[in-house]
Amino acid sequence: MTEYKTVFGSLAHYDKGRVEVINDRPQNYVFSNLFEVASRAKPWEKVAVAKNMEYVIEAIRAEGVSPWRIAAHDEFALVMDGRVTIDLLDPDALRVDANATGSVAVTGEPTGTPMGQIVATRGHQCLLPANRCYRMSAQEPSVLLLQTIVGPDTVQRWSEICLKN
Repeated sequence: MTEYKTVFGSLAHYDKGRVEVINDRPQNYVFSNLFEVASRAKPWEKVAVAKNMEYVIEAIRAEGVSPWRIAAHDEFALVMDGRVTIDLLDPDALRVDANATGSVAVTGEPTGTPMGQIVATRGHQCLLPANRCYRMSAQEPSVLLLQTIVGPDTVQRWSEICLKN
């Protein structure tokens, strides 16, 4: 019986992604450059690494403390490497336009009812609920994937990501 070894990358150790066909079996296909994208990103920069119509998966280098953000729709954060803390807040008066897409930065310190804190490590997925503020922090460089809708802060570098060796 053939054995397969899954190697999961990290910010400190990754192989640039590519499709590698071996024995023409799906278990042998590998594509993973999200760590390379995150290694070159600024902290909290939202770089699109996958897109399906208006939806995107953004690779985010989590480092330090992010600004507060809010979105008119749910978002999902998946920690791929490291440890990320997420503070959630139900804002008193702050509302985002119901037609807005992606998350937007909140100016200043929002007021409202704290909803709790999530401490997520590699493999943990978190819901970032619509119309609620969130702020993330990471003491060490970490990597998140954020499922969202293309917004004003989504960075699209398709030719740089896909065509560079």
